[in-house]
Amino acid sequence: MKKSVLFWIIAFVLTVLTAAYQRMTGPTYPISGEAKIENKIIKYSLDRSHGGEDDHQIKITTQDENITGILEWKRYKTSDDWTIDTMFYRSKEGRLIGLLPHQPPAGKLIYKISLAKNDKTIPLNDGHPVVIRFKGDVPIFIIIPHVILIFMAMLFSTRTGLEFFNKQPNYKKLVYWTFGLLILGGMIFGPIMQKYAFGAFWTGVPFGIDLTDNKTLIAVIGWIIALVAMKKSANPKKWIIFASILMFLVYLIPHSVLGSELDYDAMDKKKNQIENRTE
Repeated sequence: MKKSVLFWIIAFVLTVLTAAYQRMTGPTYPISGEAKIENKIIKYSLDRSHGGEDDHQIKITTQDENITGILEWKRYKTSDDWTIDTMFYRSKEGRLIGLLPHQPPAGKLIYKISLAKNDKTIPLNDGHPVVIRFKGDVPIFIIIPHVILIFMAMLFSTRTGLEFFNKQPNYKKLVYWTFGLLILGGMIFGPIMQKYAFGAFWTGVPFGIDLTDNKTLIAVIGWIIALVAMKKSANPKKWIIFASILMFLVYLIPHSVLGSELDYDAMDKKKNQIENRTE
């Protein structure tokens, strides 16, 4: 097998593993588990992200109409009282259904669920509340190219770093491809997705602390340094390797950490001010 082909295979495997790790460790990945109630195992998956304009449906398959569910929720990081709702049983599906009300983009709710049968009550997720973030509906024709381009950028970045192990490394085309894919996926389609989902093209530095935007910016800066070094430096290799390693480390950061978050207190204050003016 040619060394170049081997490097591409290694780069692909590393990229897939990095993408899976980033996604599964992020704060929007569903929380799954099992609960046992009267010798019956109930499997559940609790969502932490919701896209669209509708309420969020929580579905717990029980296949037992005698098992009841209690859903408690409130707005995240507020002094709101908990709202307590009884989940309803949909016999055709054998599921308990609970509804979380739709929130504005970047709004979050904190919720917890308990199942009960006879005199026994079991809290799901060991009683720990779950935080779900709401976002606008992003068109599939924006999501698909964004995901593909970001994946390809990471693939080319990793492959560029592996070029170090060639006896006669040829970085030029790989660097240009990496930078171009990163700009398209992260700085063009990324902000468009952000606009659809949360109403703003950019919420990273200097406008906010959104880590997804900021880590993309860091990766872009790394590859700009590599591009400049390739043109200005007599030994650009170290800067190219630096950019490749930097991007790898940046993309190990879980997806959506420190993402956009609605400030309910500020929203309520603004709403009250408007209502007072109209009175």
